[in-house]
Amino acid sequence: MKGSMNVLKRNNVEVVGHGGPVLLYAHGFGCNREMWSHILPAFAHTHRQVIFDYVGSGHSDRSAFDPMRYADLRGYARDVLEICDALGLTEEVTFVGHSVSCSIGMLASIKRPELFDRLILVGPSPSFLNDPPSYMGGFEREDLEGLLSLLDQNYMGWAQYLAPVVAGASGGDAVASTLNASFCSTDPAVARVFARATFFADNRADLHRVPVPSLLLQHRNDNLAPLGVGEYMNAHMPQSTLQILDVEGHCAHLSNPALVIEAMRQYMTPAEAFA
Repeated sequence: MKGSMNVLKRNNVEVVGHGGPVLLYAHGFGCNREMWSHILPAFAHTHRQVIFDYVGSGHSDRSAFDPMRYADLRGYARDVLEICDALGLTEEVTFVGHSVSCSIGMLASIKRPELFDRLILVGPSPSFLNDPPSYMGGFEREDLEGLLSLLDQNYMGWAQYLAPVVAGASGGDAVASTLNASFCSTDPAVARVFARATFFADNRADLHRVPVPSLLLQHRNDNLAPLGVGEYMNAHMPQSTLQILDVEGHCAHLSNPALVIEAMRQYMTPAEAFA
């Protein structure tokens, strides 16, 4: 019991609602659990919803941050599984992840397939690096190294540069401001480790191992994950469904939450989504 409470405090876990199927939301790099605030009300009366912060993000216990554990996305997948264990969840969890959390959710489902019913992945990318001719993730290695170099040299400048790139035209100033504030509130030492784990991960070899149905919500114009990334994932995942959202940016759950809500409802069973 004490261990469970420690995990819930460590990851700043909150459970919204008391009955119904479970929706577990996982935020992206530099973000926090509040990024799902536009989605939660839509399922308030039908689902038990779980939001949390990865260790080092948001209002998690930053003293628990282990740079060795969190240098690899499997460390974040352990957070997901430990949260489920602490809450006594053993099956029928719908994992809703954004950006790098899409890969984290895939890893968690491979590790514990019996725990998850499905994955709903917003802006997924198994690798941000180009690997021509078969895969174009959007970035050359030197581009990403330059981005991380800027993070090291001028963290605030890095945040101000990256926020509008991630927000995109659909997000506008409001989403860019939200992202910038979240980036700036993250400890630079933590951001450095999470950024390298995020942008240099390559989980393409894991795609065929994902054991549960997965909805891929790809943005039509996304500076971080081109359309070809979603098409590649859909071609290599055994139980995937690709849906293109008419969104310019990388954060539809912030910029166009109604589109994400509708996609989630259509993907889940009518009885579950509208009860």
